[in-house]
Amino acid sequence: MRGRFITFEGGEGAGKSTQIRRLRERLEKAGVAVTVTREPGGSPGAEMIREVLLSGKAKSLGPRGEAMLFAAARADHVDATIRPALDARSWVLCDRYADSTRVYQGEAGVDGQMLDLLELAATAGLVPDLTILIDIPAEIGLKRVEARSHNPAGTAPDRFEADTLAVHERRRALFLELAEAQPERVTVVDGTGDVASVEDAIWRAVEARLGLAGHG
Repeated sequence: MRGRFITFEGGEGAGKSTQIRRLRERLEKAGVAVTVTREPGGSPGAEMIREVLLSGKAKSLGPRGEAMLFAAARADHVDATIRPALDARSWVLCDRYADSTRVYQGEAGVDGQMLDLLELAATAGLVPDLTILIDIPAEIGLKRVEARSHNPAGTAPDRFEADTLAVHERRRALFLELAEAQPERVTVVDGTGDVASVEDAIWRAVEARLGLAGHG
């Protein structure tokens, strides 16, 4: 029996990294082996592509070219990191996956049929067992990004974080449409509450959807 594959999605500043860390801690306390990874990135080849994408160096290629780079990174990530971890019975928690490409590059105008083909090629049919969509208003998310950039240990907004509020709002709407279309896979969690309440909501979703039989 392979491990479980959980992806986290949402707009910029949604708090995915914090919640992934907290879910990892709770799963490990329950006796579950956990692998945490991210996209773009998560494997040596994909991390090289990540730097190109998030730095803005690939922006001149246009949305279609960027979508192809995301797919190339994802293919390496799936083959080198995700599938081996699942086969070793580890639960994989991934910060972004194919839904982000569908939303971000779809919002930018890439044809849905092309995104379908790229997703199939990149994932070879590997679909998450559960996707947690942390939903927050775009304005709140951007304020969090700005605050983080002013932190001495923080980083400047990347290629996608620096987009306009209107673009971020359209992405939020697309994420919610995707969740409505695939309720059997995607659970929406309100990300505007305090960190602990969001953590509890995610834990309830994991227990309800995947169960923890045989653990803890």
